[in-house]
Amino acid sequence: MLVESPPEERAGAVPAPPTRRAIRAFGLLLAVSLMVLVALTSIAVGAKELSLGEVWHGLFQESGTYSDVVVGERLSRTLLGLLAGAALGLSGAVLQALTRNPLADPGLLGINAGASAAVVTAITFFGVTGVSGYVWFAFFGAAAVGALVWFLGGSRGATPVRLALAGTAISAALYGYLQALMILDDAALDRMRFWTVGSLSAATDRTITQVLPFLVAGSLLALALARPLNAMAMGDDTAKALGAHLNRTRALSMLAATVLCGAATAACGPIVFVGLMVPHVVRSFTGPDLRWILPYAAVLSPVLLLGADVLGRIVARPAELQVGIVTAILGGPVFIFLVRRRRTAQL
Repeated sequence: MLVESPPEERAGAVPAPPTRRAIRAFGLLLAVSLMVLVALTSIAVGAKELSLGEVWHGLFQESGTYSDVVVGERLSRTLLGLLAGAALGLSGAVLQALTRNPLADPGLLGINAGASAAVVTAITFFGVTGVSGYVWFAFFGAAAVGALVWFLGGSRGATPVRLALAGTAISAALYGYLQALMILDDAALDRMRFWTVGSLSAATDRTITQVLPFLVAGSLLALALARPLNAMAMGDDTAKALGAHLNRTRALSMLAATVLCGAATAACGPIVFVGLMVPHVVRSFTGPDLRWILPYAAVLSPVLLLGADVLGRIVARPAELQVGIVTAILGGPVFIFLVRRRRTAQL
């Protein structure tokens, strides 16, 4: 007599022993605590030195003083860092699972390039200057490129290799277009020089409000795809046998990654490394199960992003170093070190 497999096994992931699940849950709780600590540090520490009393006053007893304004700006900046970091981490984890490439990130499928090209176009041809103005251009560019990559990758017959090749080709073309516009238009180059490296300094309540619905929707969709992506990681034939809908899962994964990365890039600019590094490291201690990788990536990616932002404010006082530069400087050597140590797991 045949015995039906447990739901977890049919979904493509063998359930971990109770002890291991408890360790993972405890680790996730520690990660959340670390994220809260880094967020508080981001509010308290910056290019301008403030006492703890001034920070407390700015948070709970606002009276319009200069220190209150600084704390308010840092609060918006921190909230955007939490949202954007989680979005980049989730999109990177989804794309790594979709392409079965542990080195994949949102840039691989051209999503960053699409958002950047749309913003440059808005600045050059339409005179858009503020974040609230070009956030929609950036999101549209990311969505358009995501759809184009899906079409060129074969649509219903898309494979990880086809998607990666299509994304790489489109990225190269769009970055060439971007550089051409910036060279031909000095004014556009001057306005774009801070946005192109990625920064949280322009965070406002309006910016957060504009991107929040997309980030929430994209995050929920990404988390819902954990089980079917687990099944696809075992190969197409096995995934079909387990009941996974390959084309639907790939399309929804592209949609989730596009929404998340597009909204984050629109608000902060193209911040590199976060979506690549964090899911790659998380996999080394969670294993390949996306039901754990995705929550960990959503929590630890803001830790990296906000930590880099705080460091950038401190090292260049009274000015600051953009977070995109800090993540690139710190991330590259750390990533190479981890790869050489081979402490990360394979998909």
